[in-house]
Amino acid sequence: MAELTIRPAEERDIPKLYDLMTQYIVGFYKKPEPNEAELKNLIQHLLDHPDSGLQFVAEREGEIVGFATLYYTFSTLQVKRAAILNDLFVSAEARGQKAGEQLFEKCLAHIRGNNFAYMTWETAKDNYAAQGLYNKMGGSQSDWLVYEIE
Repeated sequence: MAELTIRPAEERDIPKLYDLMTQYIVGFYKKPEPNEAELKNLIQHLLDHPDSGLQFVAEREGEIVGFATLYYTFSTLQVKRAAILNDLFVSAEARGQKAGEQLFEKCLAHIRGNNFAYMTWETAKDNYAAQGLYNKMGGSQSDWLVYEIE
C-alpha cells in the first residue's frame, strides 16, 4: 500500500475537498446537501484566512482520501489561542488504514507546535467511531457542556 501524506490543503484540493465534505455532510451525517458555492467558499475562506483555521488533507497516490478541519478561537482562561477540531473524515475505501489517526496526530502536532492552549474535539453523540478515536488518542470528555441555538 502506498504511503499516506498528511499536508495542509491547497487551492488545487478544493474540488476533491468539496466532494469529501459533501460525503461527510450528506452520506455520513445524513444532513441536506450543502450549497456548492457556499461550501467551496468555506474551503476558500480557510485558505485565504489562515488566522481563522486550517484544513489538513490525507493524500495517497495523488488522491485525497480524508480531511480534518481546525477552527481557531481563544481561551480567555489561558489567554492563548485554542483550536476546535470540528471535522475529521476519511473516505470509506481508506478507513481502517490509520488515516484518521494520522490526521488527528497532525492536528495535535500543529496546535502544540504553535503554542495553542488546547484543542477541543467535537462529534455527534452517536458517532461512536469518532469517540473511540478520540479516546484512543488520549482525549478526555470535558466538564463543560456544549449548547447550540439555531
